Amino acid sequence: MRLSGVFRFAVILLTVGVTWHFARTYLLRSWRTNSFRNIAGTKPSKNKCGNAKPCSKDHFAFKIVSGAASVVGPSMCLDDKLIMSNIKNNIGRGINIAFINGTNGEVLKTGFFDMYAGDVAELLEFVKPVQVGYMAMIATYDDPATKLNDEARKYFTDMGSAYANKLNFRDNWVFLGVVGMQIKSPFEKHIKNDGETNKYDGWPEVLEMEGCVPRKRE
Repeated sequence: MRLSGVFRFAVILLTVGVTWHFARTYLLRSWRTNSFRNIAGTKPSKNKCGNAKPCSKDHFAFKIVSGAASVVGPSMCLDDKLIMSNIKNNIGRGINIAFINGTNGEVLKTGFFDMYAGDVAELLEFVKPVQVGYMAMIATYDDPATKLNDEARKYFTDMGSAYANKLNFRDNWVFLGVVGMQIKSPFEKHIKNDGETNKYDGWPEVLEMEGCVPRKRE
């Protein structure tokens, strides 16, 4: 009986050991495979600004993201360089704008203008001196339109905007145009503040736009 009991115990131990070894080997291999897939699936893009597609050498890669409600500010990237963002502490409520040399990508200046409680004259004073041909990147945050007057709307329309004249309270808008372009820009998105379709309570969803914009030839 003792020998039989010892034999049974040995068999049980052997069975448990084989099962544990198989499970360990299988699970470890499975974990490695799944981990690799997860990493591969979430691996950041190697393209500039994290864009889905690369840009040729004669184009700038860009990404513009609007603000989210009144909580998260907008961001702008050009050729892998962060131009405006919460991290840089150079964004604010209203219209956020960066003027850029379209040939070499150098930033001329950036600014943000409160179009709810601010003065549109400050916005006009900021944009008017910029020479024709400079590129502009624009992203809104919270409310871009309450104080926006006809003169400011025309300025953006002359840069190629199709929506500047339609901006209303708490609309979201992202835009890339050229000072004095006078033709419609292909780089623009707009979403209305609509209580029936808003993603947030009182605000529409975030807008994101990315692409490749041609460099200006000297």
